[in-house]
Amino acid sequence: MDSDLQGMSREQLVAEIIKLRQGIRSHRDSSGHELCWHHPDLWALLPERTDPQPVVPEWPQFMRGCIRYRQSLDEQLPNAPRTANPYDK
Repeated sequence: MDSDLQGMSREQLVAEIIKLRQGIRSHRDSSGHELCWHHPDLWALLPERTDPQPVVPEWPQFMRGCIRYRQSLDEQLPNAPRTANPYDK
């Protein structure tokens, strides 16, 4: 799957690492409402060209998942700053 790396020069490998790190940092630095989004830009950093279509839960199951995700943030990051900013896009 990652055989493309075998033919890369040191400089190409360093450029690839920098590109991947930038993508990871962009995702890591997501905050607020950005945490809830589909992230095809992150997946596009991989060399394989696919267009995976996610299986999308029905609304009730989706909302339960959103609530559970938010609860997990309370459990894992109890001292993280909170915001009351509405979604505005």
